[in-house]
Amino acid sequence: MIGGLLSRPADRFPDLFGESEFLKKYPYFLPCAVPATFTLVVWVVTFLFLEETLPNPTPLPEFLGLVRKPKAEQAHHHHSLAESPDIEKPLSLRSLLTYEVVLAAANYAFLSLVDIAFRGIHPVFLSTPIELGGLGLTPPTIGKLLSSLGILNGIFQVCFFAKIHDRWGAKRVFIAGLASSLPAFALFPVISVLARHQGYSFAVWAAVGAQIVIFIFLNMSFGKLKV
Repeated sequence: MIGGLLSRPADRFPDLFGESEFLKKYPYFLPCAVPATFTLVVWVVTFLFLEETLPNPTPLPEFLGLVRKPKAEQAHHHHSLAESPDIEKPLSLRSLLTYEVVLAAANYAFLSLVDIAFRGIHPVFLSTPIELGGLGLTPPTIGKLLSSLGILNGIFQVCFFAKIHDRWGAKRVFIAGLASSLPAFALFPVISVLARHQGYSFAVWAAVGAQIVIFIFLNMSFGKLKV
């Protein structure tokens, strides 16, 4: 929604940004800068105000084996752990790579690849002219479609995911969610053909809506992995 509303601000909001030569030259600066600023604020708040929950956190370079603690510091660390039996010793990365962990990570990686592929193709398809195989929609319209996807997905996951998971089980939910990407991708050429022959007809918008609804099911697979 931010991308759709703030793209080409000098043209869409001439009273506010019409005199800005910078925004005329870079019409997509605001839709990039606003989310980036939000991410930066979240990072700063997390870094400054969230407390570390581990009693003895291991720095990332040391955890990955890139650097090693001096022997004296290692001895002091082991001595502290021995005096505090309630503190669990951090596990090494190699000890964490069990079959179950690797399988879950591989499933998550493949699922993320499918999800990112769709999310990368979707806005490009929506913005590409009809004669080139897309829909030729404007940025505000694309922003509304993508935001409706996010809103509907959030409502669906909150209201129905737990019930579906309890009834079908984790494995079936993951497979069904991942399989839903097949009709979602298959609808791209279908929508393209309909748009070329019918323009912005009811059938085209129905197919666009169906694609959004189908893709929502893919996100159930992410919920399954977190369960």
